[in-house]
Amino acid sequence: MTGYTIPGMHVREHVADVPLDWAEPGGESIQVFARELVDPTRKDDDLPCLLYLQGGPGGKGPRPLGPSGWVGHALKTHRVILLDQRGTGRSSRVDGRLMSRFETAEQGAAYLSCFRADSIVADAEHLRKTVFGGGRWSTLGQSYGGFLTLTYLSQAPEGLSACYVTGGLAGLEADATEVYRRTYPRVEAKNREFYRRYPHHVETVAALADRLAEGDVLLPDGDTLTVRRLQFLGLDFGMKPGYERMHWLIEEGLTTGFLHQVLARTSFGDNPLYAVMHESIYGSGQGPTAWAAERERAAHPAFAETARPLLFTGEMIYPWMFEEIRELRPFRGAVEAMAAREEWPALYDLDRLAANEVPVAATVYFDDMYVDSGLQLETAARIGNAEVWVTNEYEHDGLGDDRVFARLTKLVDERGGGLRG
Repeated sequence: MTGYTIPGMHVREHVADVPLDWAEPGGESIQVFARELVDPTRKDDDLPCLLYLQGGPGGKGPRPLGPSGWVGHALKTHRVILLDQRGTGRSSRVDGRLMSRFETAEQGAAYLSCFRADSIVADAEHLRKTVFGGGRWSTLGQSYGGFLTLTYLSQAPEGLSACYVTGGLAGLEADATEVYRRTYPRVEAKNREFYRRYPHHVETVAALADRLAEGDVLLPDGDTLTVRRLQFLGLDFGMKPGYERMHWLIEEGLTTGFLHQVLARTSFGDNPLYAVMHESIYGSGQGPTAWAAERERAAHPAFAETARPLLFTGEMIYPWMFEEIRELRPFRGAVEAMAAREEWPALYDLDRLAANEVPVAATVYFDDMYVDSGLQLETAARIGNAEVWVTNEYEHDGLGDDRVFARLTKLVDERGGGLRG
């Protein structure tokens, strides 16, 4: 264990060996990494733990620069545990080089299937029991971290004291097709708002798309910048400053700086699992996901590459990405095999969730582009001991305002606090 102090936080680093496949504990192992933060003046105190479940999938834990925001609020009462979910950050990483070890697409798909929510929760439980003393801990799940929270409550509620969720109550029985059927209209509405704020970009973006359609614009890594890759930049529209970031990017025109920024935002160089695992997070006992976002797009001609005004897409992953994007090409065969998988293990235990006794406080962002607020409210109604705060004051990145986490903790405290034991 490595320990050191940065301004306002004492840090301890933990690494644990875990099975690649928790159903075969004697087989191949991988490592998971977790960073523990504590107020330096209380580093030897007996404090409860708060596990942060990162959004994504495929995102590593945050690297805080100081005790600000929700981290600062949590450090007043807890040790904060930042987990690099398996396959990310300093945990055993999954990238294109690793995929070259597999001789067949099916072998690659079998490996990747061990990086879903059920395995991440099993890793967390192992850390809780072997590294952090075995007592109950609380969780804070942002976005996909809320999906993980529901799996945690389904698999091991005995390990949990309280759960806080921000923009991440998954639809318990909604398959990938239903998710994207709800997503496209919300993304279209976000596009309308962008062009309402910046009407001159109707022509700017159209001219840019026409130029890209000629086919000879290259990104710094040698990939061709296509119109559909440009459209993917709309992923940012679900964040509070997303419209403004798009405005300043488009304003630059087709410059070297523009191309470098587009590459950084669309290459998946730091988080390939985001694209690789994305549709599989909606596989919970149903049939194949079968590229649901691509199939549903066909029902929305406004998102066509030739449509004007050109609409940007959102949190949708398409099969063409694994052909056009350099960092994703090594995953192509395995991802195709995962998309065709007929059955996935269930991630949620509906009976256990209905009988839940662990206090759950969740923020539902009414205009959330990524996780449908209607599905979130349906889910909340099916979870025992859950309380929901619905707001349109924030977008999906509302956790960046420390008032959000403070309000959720207050909701739990006012009902008697978390479970003990």
